[in-house]
Amino acid sequence: MSSDLSAVILAAGKGTRMKSELVKVMHPLEGQPMVAWPVDAARAAGAGRTVVVVGHQGEAVREHFVDATDLAFVTQEEQLGTGHAVACAVPALETAGGTVLILCGDVPLLRSDTLRGMIDLHRESGATVTVLTTRMADPTGYGRIIRDATGRIVRIVEQKDASPAELTVDEVNAGIYCVEAPFLFEALRGLENDNAQGEYYLTDIVAAAEARGLDCRPCLVDDSDEVMGVNDRVQLARAGAVIRLRTCERLMRDGVTIIDPAATYIDPTVAIGRDTTVHPGACLRGTTVVGAGCIIGPGTVITDCRIGDRVEVKAGTVMESSVIHDEAAVGPMAHLRPGTELMAHVKIGNFVETKKARVGEGSKASHLTYLGDAEIGRDVNIGCGTITCNYDGIKKHCTVIGDGVFVGSDVQLVAPVTVGNNALIAAGTTVTKDVPPDALAISRTPQVNKEGWVKKKAQGSGLKAQD
Repeated sequence: MSSDLSAVILAAGKGTRMKSELVKVMHPLEGQPMVAWPVDAARAAGAGRTVVVVGHQGEAVREHFVDATDLAFVTQEEQLGTGHAVACAVPALETAGGTVLILCGDVPLLRSDTLRGMIDLHRESGATVTVLTTRMADPTGYGRIIRDATGRIVRIVEQKDASPAELTVDEVNAGIYCVEAPFLFEALRGLENDNAQGEYYLTDIVAAAEARGLDCRPCLVDDSDEVMGVNDRVQLARAGAVIRLRTCERLMRDGVTIIDPAATYIDPTVAIGRDTTVHPGACLRGTTVVGAGCIIGPGTVITDCRIGDRVEVKAGTVMESSVIHDEAAVGPMAHLRPGTELMAHVKIGNFVETKKARVGEGSKASHLTYLGDAEIGRDVNIGCGTITCNYDGIKKHCTVIGDGVFVGSDVQLVAPVTVGNNALIAAGTTVTKDVPPDALAISRTPQVNKEGWVKKKAQGSGLKAQD
């Protein structure tokens, strides 16, 4: 970070076109609020201090960044335009020298590389103001860039104030600026609101620089997606699609196979190793880390998990805050809840649910099982329909199963209970007390066959018995 570069993020608007009770800049976008994207871009570009201008639901914005020591917040009580918003940030910037980078909280696609290039151009040219611009086939709604014969910017004209000739200009203002701090503070004091909107336009600092003979430079960005503002949910979805595609392309260049990037949902914070294949419909979120050579099946949802190498996560599996070691297999349709840890070569099959369960190497629970608050040893077989009864209505209790245990089908383990190494639990057993090592535990009501009972019942009721 650079001590001579500060940033201002304009995030005070309500965003009425979102038609939401939530302020626009706090709408989620690929794993974090929209406003976090320009904040991260400013940091990556080298800003030593960033001032976020908030307004509607400002406390929600502050709360999201509560641990950020490099951010300051100011409140724009009245929405009187972009110039007024930046002026609100001046008290938090007056001790800063050098250059001020001004960004918008609803422009989330801007790359830090683009910002660094803009800052370099600004400093190398000796400009007082540098404006990020782009060209659009349909520039409706954007301020037009008016250049002189040398290519310098002489003014920016807003749509409602533009003449017919000016409306034909296709180069538009992206709302991103580099400005030398002393000039910025002086120019803000001289802003007036004599325009169609009755607002204090930040764009008027360009005309102020021109009037004083100061240099104002454009920095043209070719990819207009980078400067796309998000004003409604349609644009929010488009921005999300751009970010997801960027993420998938980066991962694919690093050796990950993504079968259909347009149908795959991977947060930018997710790390994936080489030769892993991700199938369509997979959602990988948060701090998830996936190792090398894995298969992530279709329709999986994986949040804040650590997955080792050569793991297969089969279709429809949901996992959260879990750790999966090498060469394990999970699913299809399994549910791993927080606190699950599967050691190497573990198999968790279809319709198995785990919670705060540690399953030892080589163990398996192939189907229709619940394992909660459990410590399970190595090479354990958990039969179909087994459940750990871990909650007594007041608190949770732990089930401990030793190495080499065979648990038959339809077993209930009523915690707290411990099953010793190499024990066998017979199918249909309800375990209510500890089982010693090498023991057979069985609790069944003796089977009774009453011959001829069905025919006798039918005769007594006047019904015809089936042959």
